[in-house]
Amino acid sequence: DGKSGITSADREVGLMLRKTNKPVILAVNKIDNMNLMDNIYDFYELGLGEPHAISSANAMGLGDLLDVIVENFPEGLNTEYNEDIIRVAITGKPNAGKSSILNKILGEDRVIVSPIAGTTRDAVDTYFEKGDQQYLLIDTAGIRRKSKVYERVEKFSVLRSMSAVSRADVVLIVIDATEGVTEQDTKVAGIAHEEGKGCIFVINKWDLVEKDNKTLGNYTNEIRDMFPFMNYAPILFVSAKTNQRMNKILDTVDQVAAEHSKRVSTSQLNDVIGEAVMLNQPPSDKGKRLKIYYGAQTGVKPPKITLYINNKELTHFSYQRYLENKIRENFGFEGTSMQFEYREKDKRR
Repeated sequence: DGKSGITSADREVGLMLRKTNKPVILAVNKIDNMNLMDNIYDFYELGLGEPHAISSANAMGLGDLLDVIVENFPEGLNTEYNEDIIRVAITGKPNAGKSSILNKILGEDRVIVSPIAGTTRDAVDTYFEKGDQQYLLIDTAGIRRKSKVYERVEKFSVLRSMSAVSRADVVLIVIDATEGVTEQDTKVAGIAHEEGKGCIFVINKWDLVEKDNKTLGNYTNEIRDMFPFMNYAPILFVSAKTNQRMNKILDTVDQVAAEHSKRVSTSQLNDVIGEAVMLNQPPSDKGKRLKIYYGAQTGVKPPKITLYINNKELTHFSYQRYLENKIRENFGFEGTSMQFEYREKDKRR
């Protein structure tokens, strides 16, 4: 602390750090104006090298401090993750238990857990291994209603949460079982769906819900009614507090990640499309009928199906949904959204 000067605790820490024989960077905070600059010279007494004057409150000197930190990074350090790593974003409204779920998965308290909504202000990346599988777990700040986002840091947290979804392969949409589905939950789910991510609904705090033999079914139906466009997403009922069914989360993540990157052969895909067309003819308009010549899977993460047709103007969302359902019935793709693209092969036909 540049204002209060060196304390006995600073001296003890300085002695301890010198014994480690590791690079130490000494930052003297609260140097808020030039009148306090002379105070930093007293800190040479700690024997930790040159003191770096900063003011975290006024964001002064932070860039120079970062430069010094980077200079001390080991050469040749490999910061790239294995390409097979599964990136999992843990999203949801504030205080739904996202950080508690992360800590249970890791088996240790790496993230602050508090009953105060909004404790996690930023996205936190945590590398994790289980067996041969590697994961990057991203615990995001809760996405709040825009009307409640007043502070700049809160606005930044919302952007980081959305960024976390875009970086992920699989998104855990954490819902507070005691509150049910909220507007924020639908927003988070909509972002994940539109981004083409693998999605899992995680209903947390299930231990706090009074239950009878219809509770689970009713809650499942509510989720499906609220998210009719995401019937592909598995639903897990868990309790981070009691550890109830927490072991199911990573198993389901593995399954969804596999479906998210699955490929099917063109011949098998066209067999299914051909059968679907025979059972239910494509739509027509003013005497012209949509013709599907063939289809091919042209992408993964999410699976992308390209259909070669005669006229894009004849396509209809309801028929695309029909084809998607038939494809899912035959190939699965559980837990992941799908994308469809139409290409006109021959308009004259």
